[in-house]
Amino acid sequence: MPRLWSAEQPNLYALVVILKDASGHVLDCESCLVGIRQVSKAPKQLLVNGHPVIIRGVNRHEHHPRLGKTNVESCMVKDLLIMKQNNINAVRNSHYPQHPRWYELCNLFGMYMIDEANIETHGFDLSQRVKHPTSEPSWAAAMMDRVIGMVERDKNHACIISWSLGNESGYGPNHSALAGWVRGRDLSRVVHYEGGGSRTPSTDIICPMYMRVWDIVKIAKDPTETRPLILCEYSHSMGNSNGNIHEYWEAIDSTFGLQGGFIWEWVDQALLKDGADGRKHWAYGGDFGDIPNDLNFCLNGLTWPDRTPHPALLEVKHVYQPIKVSLKEGKLQITNTQFYETTNGLQFSWVANGDGRELGTGILSLPLIGPQSSFDIEWQSGPWYSLWASSFAEEFFLTISAKLLHPTRWVKAGHVISSTQVQLPGKREIVPHVIKTTDATFLVEVLGDTIRVRQQNFWEIELNPQTGTIESWKVEGVTVMNKGIFPCFWRAPTDNDKGGGADSYLSKWKAAHMDSLLYIKENCSVLNTTDKLVKIVVGFIAVPTDEKHSIPELGKANALFKIDMIYTIYGSGDVIVECKVKPNSSNLPPLPRVGLEFHLEESMNNIKWFGKGPFECYPDRKAAAHVGFYEQKVGDMHVPYIVPGECSGRADVRWVTFQSKDGCGIYASIYGSSPPMQMSASYYTTAELERATHNEELIKGDNIEVHLDHKHMGVGGDDSWSPCVHDKYLIPAVSYSFSIRLCPITRATSGHDIYKSQLQS
Repeated sequence: MPRLWSAEQPNLYALVVILKDASGHVLDCESCLVGIRQVSKAPKQLLVNGHPVIIRGVNRHEHHPRLGKTNVESCMVKDLLIMKQNNINAVRNSHYPQHPRWYELCNLFGMYMIDEANIETHGFDLSQRVKHPTSEPSWAAAMMDRVIGMVERDKNHACIISWSLGNESGYGPNHSALAGWVRGRDLSRVVHYEGGGSRTPSTDIICPMYMRVWDIVKIAKDPTETRPLILCEYSHSMGNSNGNIHEYWEAIDSTFGLQGGFIWEWVDQALLKDGADGRKHWAYGGDFGDIPNDLNFCLNGLTWPDRTPHPALLEVKHVYQPIKVSLKEGKLQITNTQFYETTNGLQFSWVANGDGRELGTGILSLPLIGPQSSFDIEWQSGPWYSLWASSFAEEFFLTISAKLLHPTRWVKAGHVISSTQVQLPGKREIVPHVIKTTDATFLVEVLGDTIRVRQQNFWEIELNPQTGTIESWKVEGVTVMNKGIFPCFWRAPTDNDKGGGADSYLSKWKAAHMDSLLYIKENCSVLNTTDKLVKIVVGFIAVPTDEKHSIPELGKANALFKIDMIYTIYGSGDVIVECKVKPNSSNLPPLPRVGLEFHLEESMNNIKWFGKGPFECYPDRKAAAHVGFYEQKVGDMHVPYIVPGECSGRADVRWVTFQSKDGCGIYASIYGSSPPMQMSASYYTTAELERATHNEELIKGDNIEVHLDHKHMGVGGDDSWSPCVHDKYLIPAVSYSFSIRLCPITRATSGHDIYKSQLQS
């Protein structure tokens, strides 16, 4: 019995062909590597060697950052290494047959492939008077020539499991002819074609592009449809994108008839170009004086052109991981979703965390789990249970990881292929956070246009009652905050925010004048003062401004929001900011964010936080990010998308500190019953991220802009040309209330200790 080829086990044999003359002399000798495998169909299934393999795929254009469409083998190998390391097992050659060496490498590394004919007729969608080529007999021979050439050239490659008749070329009689020829020539593979609605007789796979989750589930459950559904394109990776991808995989993992899909796409198709300053930068449509051009619409990759991964690739690795872990009804279930490999070559480990601090770690001994099998553990019988039982933490998280024991062709031993974090039950009911007051005395002064609150030489806050904002917050004589605290509803638009023309989120935001809000103080007063605290009440209205950033007549009457903020300042230096937001209109579109903004001195560039991380994550793209304690520099938080926009956020943040190298700084956390925050900090202002069209054009400000959001809209990604953030990640324009705690921090204290001090026991 031969060892069969699959993406999990890419077994190859050396095939040698010898040509001899009549006398037995060798005239020629050729060899190649071949794989033996079977592709077949079953009701609602595509089978490889009899197994309904799951396609964890990506579309790939041939692209080199310097040479464009010229192929270099080292670049192909790099692609395959990164794909395999991120659990990608399939590639669609979009949208043409690729370099012959690519197929040999896919055989070698183990990559299922859809090989696609070089046929696309997008332009005819705009032509009213010219008959579509697929319905034109005169085009039949040319289309057939391309399909025949592809099949005959590539037919011996084991990696190819399906032939594609081309991309986005409508549907007509010529496609019927192409499908008929392929089926007559090669019964060992299936035929794929999306055109005509992805369900024509010319495709063996239902292969829609950018179809919504609920619609693919509906098709899979249609008893009259006997073909499997594999998305030929989904999760459009344009800039800060790939939101909602976990929802696709929740459906795929639980719905018979869904067999995966191919993300659009692998690499940002930009080229290195010398700038006016002599530095190289990523250039895209229009940067070469090219007219017409597609601007940045070829920047849709999971990686930058040099194959540096976007943060979203980590989310892809997570939803594509072959070992799944879940906690349900007290049982920890570990599932091996592979079809050929057991867990024999894996080492499982666990890490337990309490309130962001590591409680313990160890090797998790498990019996061998076979393909398509699971093993259950009562979580209370695990080696972490004693740590949980003896800890006083409020939140407990358990991370289960699986790493390779042996090196492979694509990675060294020790590579983590799967890692999942689950939250363990709390030991007590979580109660609202409270300040534990101290007997520290402080001084409140009203001096002209300044309200000054200070506590000896430890801290000092100056608030301007004319603007309702903090003009200075000093800790041990060092200025920490130099501007704030403002309400904020705006974000620098992402590519997905811009998609959809007049229906786009950006168009609707601008139509509502949400991009030009000025926060005008309506009232500011010291409400009351005791020997332990002072309350200052500030009322703002958010008023649209004109192009000159001035308020037009009757502007105040057109205020979009009313915001009431109460500062409660304690002798300890703690400041509780209670914020109530009320929209003045019922016709506002979904909001980009609801939160607070303030600016810190640029020296406060050391960030530590307890929340999701360590990489960029957003409400609809955070499955891969684990809750933990992380530390980074402000400059390293920035994600250099080629076209700037909203970026560098971290989700589900409980507390965060911003400190100078001397440890002096400010602490911020959720407070009361407010949920975890979305946090970002950048040397680039929101206005600057919106202004620049290339990352290298960004100009750093002279301070750090911080956002602490009660709500932040998802980034979306089902596509990039319609407003398609899922409802649960939208922020309706309704009233919101939330609280944030701020306080000074020094080298002698830590964010963790301050956070723990406000938890009720």
